[in-house]
Amino acid sequence: MASFHSRSSNSNGNHPASSFSLLLLFLLLASVSASRTVAKAISQPTTGNFDRGPVVPTTPLVTFLERVQETALATFEQKDFDPKLYVDLSLKSNLSTTVTAFHKLPRNATGSVLVPDFKEFLHEYFDGAGDDLVYAEPLDFVPEPDGFLPKVKNPQVRAWALEVHALWKNLSRRVSGSVLNRPEFHTLLPLPRPFVIPGSRFTEVYYWDSYWVIRGLLASKMYMTAKAIVTNLISLIDTYGYVLNCARAYCTNRSQPPLLSAMVYDIYNRTGDLDLVKKALPALLKEHQFWNSGIHKVNIQEDHGRNHTLSRYYAMWNKPRPESSTIDKAHASKLLNAYEKEQFYRELASTAESGWDFSTRWMRNTSDFTTLAITSILPVDLNIFILKMELDIASMAQIVGDNRTAESFLKAAQARKQAINSVLWNEEKGQWLDYRISNGTSSQECQRWKGSNQSNNAFASNFVPIWIDLFNSDTCIVEKVKKSFQSSGLLSAAGIATSLTRSGEQWDFPNGWAPLQHMIVEGLAKSGSQEAKSMAQDIAMRWINSNYVAYKETGAMHEKYDVEKCGDIGGGGEYIPQTGFGWSNGVVLAFLEELGWPEDLKIGCN
Repeated sequence: MASFHSRSSNSNGNHPASSFSLLLLFLLLASVSASRTVAKAISQPTTGNFDRGPVVPTTPLVTFLERVQETALATFEQKDFDPKLYVDLSLKSNLSTTVTAFHKLPRNATGSVLVPDFKEFLHEYFDGAGDDLVYAEPLDFVPEPDGFLPKVKNPQVRAWALEVHALWKNLSRRVSGSVLNRPEFHTLLPLPRPFVIPGSRFTEVYYWDSYWVIRGLLASKMYMTAKAIVTNLISLIDTYGYVLNCARAYCTNRSQPPLLSAMVYDIYNRTGDLDLVKKALPALLKEHQFWNSGIHKVNIQEDHGRNHTLSRYYAMWNKPRPESSTIDKAHASKLLNAYEKEQFYRELASTAESGWDFSTRWMRNTSDFTTLAITSILPVDLNIFILKMELDIASMAQIVGDNRTAESFLKAAQARKQAINSVLWNEEKGQWLDYRISNGTSSQECQRWKGSNQSNNAFASNFVPIWIDLFNSDTCIVEKVKKSFQSSGLLSAAGIATSLTRSGEQWDFPNGWAPLQHMIVEGLAKSGSQEAKSMAQDIAMRWINSNYVAYKETGAMHEKYDVEKCGDIGGGGEYIPQTGFGWSNGVVLAFLEELGWPEDLKIGCN
């Protein structure tokens, strides 16, 4: 499949102005249709009798490419098979012609095609995955920006940081003219501005990745690139009513951890760009409504009668995820009936919405993958992200003089903080814990709070609330959380483990992920506790040392790392380990900017 690797040049030759006009027309038409579909979907209540949850339809191209994916698996077999590759292909001619040619391929009893025949079909009718992206030179990149990482005094560390900084150039893309002119030929969605991709197989924008990419871009003084990413995400809200999990047609049925407000707020704090805040606020109000809609909100009642509203992940999809369709069907084959399969598929998509795909955190039985039940969980981190959104909106509304909105969202934030403290906080453990609700709970119902419904397991997400100022400014809370974290078993030789369970899933032990390191470290560092600040410095140095050694050994930054041993990369999950890598680069640069590196301190695993 060498002919399907990414290209970095645009051979389309279309005039930028005409392409942009077509893009605006496409977005206008798409936004009307998509907004109506989504608004109807998210307002629907859900019940537990059978899967009546909402479904956002996919495109005919995505449906067809799933069939191509199945045939590819039957033809090429399992070795090194990546199902995502096939739903990222783009058409060379119209869909009906391609479908006809596909049906004419001779098959054996298992559905496979002779390898030469199938390769010829792919070459004749498709451009490769990634070919609809072109390299975009970031206009604000300079090899060594003025004021870059002033706290980094060690020349060896500084030289490496500049190499990581240079990776932004490698990861910068824009959609090709063909996507703008013939969007129906692509699963890649048209975006108006350049963007930064995570890397490797992830050749499109991902929502929550973008927050840590932007944190790194701010450290690199690449404010224009950071604003362009935000502009793209706002365009998705304008079209769909929420930021998609990724900028592909198969991601329109779900979002991802909502961090757009944090991106805008952090950029504003660096640049003072009031126009960006004014542009973002209407979109953020739409996003807040999405996460507090019928399918996402759950009501919990305390013993003394007080009601609280919190949010959950809930994808608008009950079929195999197109990018992993063959994998999902293989798992679902163990289930007995159509209802169980539909519910399982919804849980898979909802787990993808969480960003933690996959983890024992979401399983009723940690040894049985088909017991995923994320829609029955009120996650700590999701509700913290929404609380931060409410606080950010309140602050930005005040900045632009909209005092009414500011007051409304301060009240919403206060209510959510009380809900988090009442439903998720565990005083005995000194942690916030995920809360399990009854199967099939709808937003119309109100459940009684039970302490036994709180999770008993240690996950890094239990400590994410310390990231936001409402909690890291509370001396008493910081002290309890610090002690709890120290005894949790999560802190390992090379950083914070995601969980304590060695399941083979990528969001479990021994993997550590850059976002989790960053939120916990930044929260501890912001606190008034000197011990907490020292702990933050220690964790950050463990993480930086491991990233540095792995980079020197492999020549790349990695998606995840093994925290058991300094310098080891992570593994597990549905795909081979990826490099690039957007959020890992961003967190290293953010740590070095915030915490620095002394001149006399050596870097490395020893």
